[in-house]
Amino acid sequence: MKHPYISDENFESTDFTQKTLEKGEYENCTFRNCNFEYLDLSGFDFNDCEFTDCNLSMVKLAGTAFRDVNFKGCKMFGLQFNDCNEFGLSFRFEGCSLNNSVFYQASLKKIVFKDSKLIEVDFTECDLSNAVFNNCDFSGAVFDNTNMEKSDLRTSVNYLIDPSQNRLKKAKFSLSEIHGLLYKLNIEIDKNS
Repeated sequence: MKHPYISDENFESTDFTQKTLEKGEYENCTFRNCNFEYLDLSGFDFNDCEFTDCNLSMVKLAGTAFRDVNFKGCKMFGLQFNDCNEFGLSFRFEGCSLNNSVFYQASLKKIVFKDSKLIEVDFTECDLSNAVFNNCDFSGAVFDNTNMEKSDLRTSVNYLIDPSQNRLKKAKFSLSEIHGLLYKLNIEIDKNS
């Protein structure tokens, strides 16, 4: 069964838990103030789309394609991005809450997270090389065997990253958050001096 192709459409203030979003390929579409909570978006394709002030929490993403997709001000709790279609996977997050989401083994080279909450997010075995994390909160986030080479975390806070378990060559960090790299050494760092 062939799925429809939807292009250049604007969806505003739509509750897709009450009104069905047709499964298909969406290109150059905008979704503003829409509710997708708990929906099954498995197999959907989103190309050059923008989601602004939407609730995408607990959405199912098996085989979902996100290619050049921007998320702004979205609530995105508990998403399994590791289930997405890997081909061309690329997105940008600005002002989003991605708490408890999983990016396990995802290739996210050059990804940008700006002003976002990444609380208890799982980045295990991700490729985050050349990624930019601008003003993000990593409280409880998991980094294990993660490639963070040349990534930029200078304006982000609350990360705990073990340099012996992750690739950090030429990654950028701020001096004020250096304790997040040294926590395993069980040493005391005076933040006031």
